Amino acid sequence: MSKLTDVPKRILIGRALRSDRLGETLLPKRIALPVFASDPLSSVAYAPGEVLLVLSIAGVSAYHFSPWIAVAVVVLMFTVVASYRQNVHAYPSGGGDYEVANTNLGPKAGLTVASALLVDYVLTVAVSIASGIENLGSAIPFVVEHKVFCAIAVIVLLTLMNLRGVKESGKLFAIPTYVFVTGVFLMIAWGAFRGIVLGDTMKAPTADFTIKAEHQGLAGFALVFLLLRAFSSGCAALTGVEAISNGVPAFRKPKSKNAATTLAAMGLLAVTMFCGIIALAMATNVRMAEYPAHDLLENGVAVGSDYVQNPVISQVAEAVFGDGSFLFIVLAAATALVLFLAANTAYNGFPLLGSILAQDRYLPRQLHTRGDRLAFSNGIVLLAGAAILLIWIYGADSTRLIQLYIVGVFVSFTLSQTGMVRHWNRHLATEKDPVKRRHMVRSRAINAFGAFFTGLVLVVVLGTKFTHGAWVALLGMVIFYATMSAIRKHYDRVAEEIAAPEGPSDDSLRPSRVHSVVLISKIHRPALRALGYAKLMRSDTLEALSVNVDPAETKVLRDEWERRGFTVPLKILDSPYREITRPVIEYVKGLRRESPRDVVSVIIPEYVVGHWYEHLLHNQSALRLKGRLLFTPGVMVTSVPYQLESSEVAKKRARRRSEWNAPGSVRRGPAEHRPKEPSGPKR
Repeated sequence: MSKLTDVPKRILIGRALRSDRLGETLLPKRIALPVFASDPLSSVAYAPGEVLLVLSIAGVSAYHFSPWIAVAVVVLMFTVVASYRQNVHAYPSGGGDYEVANTNLGPKAGLTVASALLVDYVLTVAVSIASGIENLGSAIPFVVEHKVFCAIAVIVLLTLMNLRGVKESGKLFAIPTYVFVTGVFLMIAWGAFRGIVLGDTMKAPTADFTIKAEHQGLAGFALVFLLLRAFSSGCAALTGVEAISNGVPAFRKPKSKNAATTLAAMGLLAVTMFCGIIALAMATNVRMAEYPAHDLLENGVAVGSDYVQNPVISQVAEAVFGDGSFLFIVLAAATALVLFLAANTAYNGFPLLGSILAQDRYLPRQLHTRGDRLAFSNGIVLLAGAAILLIWIYGADSTRLIQLYIVGVFVSFTLSQTGMVRHWNRHLATEKDPVKRRHMVRSRAINAFGAFFTGLVLVVVLGTKFTHGAWVALLGMVIFYATMSAIRKHYDRVAEEIAAPEGPSDDSLRPSRVHSVVLISKIHRPALRALGYAKLMRSDTLEALSVNVDPAETKVLRDEWERRGFTVPLKILDSPYREITRPVIEYVKGLRRESPRDVVSVIIPEYVVGHWYEHLLHNQSALRLKGRLLFTPGVMVTSVPYQLESSEVAKKRARRRSEWNAPGSVRRGPAEHRPKEPSGPKR
C-alpha cells in the first residue's frame, strides 16, 4: 500500500527532501515579499471598493470623505508596519504575535492571539478565493454559475502547490504578484499623467450612474458611525501584515533584518497602491452600491438584477487604459490571479503558527512534524479543509465572508503591541547602556502608539461590524480557544501521569534476563515499564533504540539517559527524511541478516486512552510500526501498554455494557436494580 501511494504522492508534491536540506528552502527577500505579503498587497483590489460601498449608503455626496478615510488607513498602516519592525527584531523565532503575547502578557493572552490568528488565516483563504472567483466570473460565466465548485478546486490546487514546499510555491507566486504590482503602478502613473499633464477626462463605466441613497442626508452620530464603518472596511488593507513576523525563520540570514526590510517594502507598496486607486476612483467618478440591482440608477431607472457590478480596480483600469486594451486585460488577469494567490499568506502563516502551538501542546503534535517537502503538511491540509468548509457554508460569497474579516487580526495587533510595551519596560529596568536605552525608549514609544491606535480600531471594528457578521469570527475564536485549552489540559494530564520517577539508575527496575530491542522516544513511565519487561524476557542481548527525527529532542533524550545512568545501551538511528517506521524496519532486518537463525524481539511501549477523540491527539506511529513488523520473518512484536486514567473509565463502561448484554439481562434489568438472591441452601 505504501508503494502504491508513493507514486501519485511524488507526482503531485515531488520527491521527499532530507532534513539537512532545510537551509535550501529559505527565502530571499524578492521571493519572501510575494510569499508573505501577497495578502496585504492584493487587498488593494477590494479594500477601496469596500470603502465606497459603505459610503454609498448616504449617496454619492458621501464619497468626498473617501480621501480622509484613505489617510486614516495610511496612518494606521505605517503605525502597524513600524510596530512590527520592532517585533521581528525582538522575537525572530517565528512565534510572532503569539510569542510576544504569551511571553509578556501570559498564556491566556497568548492563546487569545493564537485563536484570533487561526480564525483570520482561515478567513484569508476563504475571502481571497471567493473574491478572485468573482473577479474571474465577470469574464467567464461558467465560473459564476459554479463558483462554490470552482473556489474549492482553486483551494485544492493551492494546497498541492504549498505541499511542494515554501520556496517552490513562492517562485510560482512571485511572477503574478509582481505583474499585479507593476500593473497597478503603471495605471496610477498613466492616470496621473493623463489627468494632470494631458488634461484628459477619464470616465469610469459607472460615471453616469446615480445612487439611490438608503439614508439621505446623514448627520451627527449617524454620519460618524457611517464613516467609522467605512474606515473599518478599508482596514481590510492591513490583513496579513503580521504574517511576516510569524515567518521570520523562513528568511535567509540575517533573518530579522531581511524580514524588517520586506515588511517596510510591503507597507510602502500597499499604501501607495491603495491611495492611488482611491484617488483615481474619485477622478473617474466610480459609482458603487451595496445593492446595485435597485440602488444603482441609469437615467433614473434601476439597472436591474442582470447588471454585474465590477470591482473598483477594474472600473479604474477601464477608464485609464481603455476597455479591451492590452494593459487592461493584463491587469484584470493579474488581479484575479493575485487574489487567488493572496491565500498563500495564510498557507505560510497558519502551518507555522500551528507548529509552534503543537510544540507548546495546544494543538495535536502531528502539526509540529514537517512533511516530505519540509513544509508543515498537516497544518496546510487542516487550513484547506477549514477554508473549504467556510466556502461551502457561505456559498463563496465574498460580500458575506468579508464581514467576518479583520476582527481577528486587530485582536492580535492590539495584544501584540501591548506585549511589546511590557517587553521594553522589562528590558529598560536592567539596561544601563544609554545608547541601547534610547533605542528601547524609541521602540517602546512606537509600540505604545501602535497598541493605542490598533486598540481604538478594534473597538470601531467590533462596534460597526458585530451585527454584520463579526460575531461569527468571535465565536470561532472562542471555539479555537476552548479546544486548544482542552488539548493542553489533556497533554499536561498525560505528561504528569507518565512522568518517570526520579531514581539512581535502572537497577531499581527489577533487572532480569530479557533481551529485546526496546523502542524509546522519551523517558517516561511507559518507557521504564517496557525496559523492565524486556529484562524479564532473559534474552541474550538488550538495547534501547531511538530514531533521530528532531535533533533537539534526541539530545535531550541522550542527556537524560546518561544522567540516569541506565546500563542498557542506547542506539540512535538517523532519519534524514524524518521517518520512524522505515529506519526501524531496516535496522531489524539488518539484525536478521547478521544472524538468520536468531529471533529479534521488538518491544514497543504505548499508553492506552479511553476516548475516541484522544486517539486524534497522539501519533499512531506504534500502530503503523507493528503493522509493518508483523510481516517481517523472524521478528516478534510485543506491546507494553500503559493504561491512562481515561482507559479505566472506558473499561468500567465496557464492563457495564457486557453485563447488560449477558443472557437474560434484558429481562432482569441492570445489575443495580435486580433483587438480591437469598443466601442459604435451596429447598
